[in-house]
Amino acid sequence: MVKKKEQEEISSQEEGRTQPLLPPSEDHDKEDLPFTPTLLLSILAAACGCLSTGCIVGYSSPVEYQIIEELGLSVQETMLGLGGLFMVGWLTIATAEGALQLDFGRLLLGIGSSITLYLAPVYVAEITPKNLRGAAVSVTQLTMVCSISFTFLVGSFINWRALALIGTIPGLVQLVLTFFIPESPRWLAKTGREKEFEAALLQLRGGNADISWEVDEIKEYTKIIHSISKDSSIFDLFQKQYAIPLIVGNGLMVLQQFSGLNSYTLYTGAIFVSAGIPNTAGFLTVASFQLVGTVLTAALMDRYGRRPLLQAAVIGTCFGSLLTALSFILQGFEGWSKVTPTLALLSVLIYSGSMSVGNGIPWIIVAEIFPLNIKGSAGTMCCLSYNVSSLMVSFSFQSLLQWSPPGTFLLYASASVVAIGFVAKLVPETRGRTLEEIQSSFTQK
Repeated sequence: MVKKKEQEEISSQEEGRTQPLLPPSEDHDKEDLPFTPTLLLSILAAACGCLSTGCIVGYSSPVEYQIIEELGLSVQETMLGLGGLFMVGWLTIATAEGALQLDFGRLLLGIGSSITLYLAPVYVAEITPKNLRGAAVSVTQLTMVCSISFTFLVGSFINWRALALIGTIPGLVQLVLTFFIPESPRWLAKTGREKEFEAALLQLRGGNADISWEVDEIKEYTKIIHSISKDSSIFDLFQKQYAIPLIVGNGLMVLQQFSGLNSYTLYTGAIFVSAGIPNTAGFLTVASFQLVGTVLTAALMDRYGRRPLLQAAVIGTCFGSLLTALSFILQGFEGWSKVTPTLALLSVLIYSGSMSVGNGIPWIIVAEIFPLNIKGSAGTMCCLSYNVSSLMVSFSFQSLLQWSPPGTFLLYASASVVAIGFVAKLVPETRGRTLEEIQSSFTQK
């Protein structure tokens, strides 16, 4: 039966009339699978990687001026270490005596965080049942935001070297937990390790769970993928059937950065200084807003879906950027000088709160839309898009700010407007669908 279905699929592709790889699942649509101890432990291990990444992201803003003053660095030298690849290595930073050590440390953890940004949501998405997937992947993003908020808060009160040492803790926890969690069942199925695949899935779902329908669905999809592309390579990415998921994945990564994510995250302190806001008060308020926004996202993700939350987020970032631009414009008017700090703080809160709602959704979607045969190479391309655009935004921010503070944030607002249209036209809703159903749907277009 499976062989016949494979032959029909291949035949239909040759004729240019690709049919759905898998029919919509009906028998198990209403099955709500529970969280099991193994699943929770596995999610926690992935979340620890995001916790480390959040510390890396949040580290720059509260300590930027401490580092410049103590090491005698220029803004440009600091930017070399605080660029878009999150080039951090905590122990190296804690003992840094100059720009070279600072840069090398950030490079080491920058590589690790870049891998984690994609690997953590992919792993959690592959091990979690569809009724829990959105919330579970959101947990990894929640830990990242929590660590950013924690770093903002603590970094306002302690020395930058001590803050770097604190950043080593999540990595140590993740290292220990990794020895107690199973491999991704879908990856095991892809590599032909069927006994290990079923054992891992049963471990994740609980010893008494009925996993027969899930096993059959994953096996069937894996066989079809192998029949379509037996010798997978990076060139498979450029087949017509993968054009839409590639555009969606890379587009979300680039637009998120071009709407000012790194500028607000890494240089919140600089924005506060430019607007005349006390750093500590600003960071405390921003951290609180980010935490609330991410908790709401985790709670609402599987109820309302990815697209509505992402749309709300990009509209919010657009409004926040416009208000930031307005606060700088009003600085030039004498009667408005007392109002501009409040307006600047409000704009950063709106932007940060909105971004905390939508920040993790592109990574969730990227983790869901690519089939097994191109998941690694497609994910690498999306991470590359994210990091290159992150680097561009980080390195251009200070120069743009010197050119025109209002113009800088108007550019970010324009990118958010583009993102609104992009999400409305191209981004699919993935809520309540298995990974196999999501990935199969792209071949119908």
